[in-house]
Amino acid sequence: MTTAHRKSYGVKGAPYAFLLPATILFVLFFALPIGYALWLSLHKVQVKGLGLGSGARKEVWAGLENYKDALSDSELLSGALRVLGYGAIVIPVMLGLALLFALMLDTDKVRLTPFTRLAIFLPYAIPGVVAALLWGFLYLPDVSPFYFILDKLGMPQPNLLDGGPLYLALSNIAVWGGTGFNMIVIYTSLKALPAEVYEAAKLDGATPLQIALRIKIPMVAPSLVLTFFFSIIATLQVFSEPTTLKPLTNSVSTTWSPLMKVYQDAFAKGDIYSAAAEAAIIAVATLLLSFGFLRAANSRNKQEEAR
Repeated sequence: MTTAHRKSYGVKGAPYAFLLPATILFVLFFALPIGYALWLSLHKVQVKGLGLGSGARKEVWAGLENYKDALSDSELLSGALRVLGYGAIVIPVMLGLALLFALMLDTDKVRLTPFTRLAIFLPYAIPGVVAALLWGFLYLPDVSPFYFILDKLGMPQPNLLDGGPLYLALSNIAVWGGTGFNMIVIYTSLKALPAEVYEAAKLDGATPLQIALRIKIPMVAPSLVLTFFFSIIATLQVFSEPTTLKPLTNSVSTTWSPLMKVYQDAFAKGDIYSAAAEAAIIAVATLLLSFGFLRAANSRNKQEEAR
């Protein structure tokens, strides 16, 4: 092989060499665990007799049996409905606040913009478990300073950890922590818009509200779609908040969300095979909802462009 051929081969192989570390990490920590979980979901443990002695418990092929049991499990379906109700509160409120804050920060009259932007984003930097513990302290009637103030004022003291208000309590934690991240995404998109568009609108007599509604929001629509996509995934995977609040109230069961049901079956009951099937169903449902929304958004964009 000549020197020229060696140099050419080295240049062509350079991209693959750069991709190799990421590929190895992807296979070891993403592809293999997913493959192993799918393999477990297609098996089960067969117990002979009392299950004592060597060979009494044997792993056998189960096919789609675990998936059938998971889809007919009332606890898993109830958890999915609870998460849908939780998401119906979290996603509109969180994205609405994120868009509002981004639009406010993008105006010329706002002062201390860097500090304000950091203050809104800061809750996102707090781990979810820590945030749930902090809010759990504020929700408990016996220790919360807010309940003390309400009591002194003679005002009613609602129990946010029981019944319907529990959805609001959990949603508040998610909104408080996720609004800042989505605001940064939308605000970055706003700063990338050309200033000439705003100047032309101002010359035409457009008010700041009209500029926001007719120019800014339509032009950052791709960012809104992206944040909505991320929010759907995060909502369907809710786990840390209800799990952290569970010791504080009896209204949160061990299977309140689908991921809590997976954790309960895998580590409390020791049935990793059923848990693997449930995890696979949750993953498929998340993909279908997320990419279904993306496809609908892309179709709408194409229709608008065709007009």
